[in-house]
Amino acid sequence: MFFHCDKPVGVFDSGIGGISVLAEMLRILPQERYIYLADSANAPYGTKSVDEVRSLSMNAAQFLLEKGAKCIVVACNTATSAAVGVMRSVLNVPIVGMEPAVKPAVEMHRPGAVLVMATPLTLKEEKFRALASRFSESAEIVPVPCPGLVELIESGCVEGPRIQEYLEDKLGPLRKKPVAAVVLGCTHYVFIEREVARFMGNDVPVVHGNVGTARQLKAVLEREGLLCSHDETVPNPAGFEETVTFYATADFEKTVSLCKTFLKRTQASAAVLSQSR
Repeated sequence: MFFHCDKPVGVFDSGIGGISVLAEMLRILPQERYIYLADSANAPYGTKSVDEVRSLSMNAAQFLLEKGAKCIVVACNTATSAAVGVMRSVLNVPIVGMEPAVKPAVEMHRPGAVLVMATPLTLKEEKFRALASRFSESAEIVPVPCPGLVELIESGCVEGPRIQEYLEDKLGPLRKKPVAAVVLGCTHYVFIEREVARFMGNDVPVVHGNVGTARQLKAVLEREGLLCSHDETVPNPAGFEETVTFYATADFEKTVSLCKTFLKRTQASAAVLSQSR
């Protein structure tokens, strides 16, 4: 029997992108259990209409609630932009969404433009326009629509010539002027963070909102009295295999295998980075 606070946190994305967020949540909240849903049957969300994304997001949230989720993390910038307001007005559990990390990028106070890479739908939504407007007096915010990039990453392509060609097409012309920072405004794009940094040059910071989302989840769970009652100072020796339950709406075995591979890779990269500091 589980107390309410010991129920799992539900996380969803259109595919593997939300795994980059899940990795941060496992690091910051290792005592929690998680349910991850990859809505692979409907990926990517970024090419769909707002109404479609809202409907898909509600379906994903309902699925996670039926599995016992105590909280929903919308680990997708597109779904957050299109649906988080409706979800919060309808669902009876805390909802944590994503936001492009424009604020921390601007607060670096570096000369040049802040480039925001995101799906076309994210950049068209009022949520992003309001965010960009809020910081427009402090920095030049340049949206960089990236159609097709989610599909490339979903295919497992996160480095090499195809990624470099894509970056040359989208970011190459923007390097002619000073660049203050690059914001990765889609959770999928975090998997090519190193490639973006290499392409832009190591002096240009590349930022994303995953750590902030994980911290926000912790704050929300604390505020609502939903933090897992287990001692968070004791690591789970079994790793995520016994902490996370994976689901997918299509190509179950392939999608779940890809989710696990990317999660292991992300955790390994984080461990190497931590040791090098």
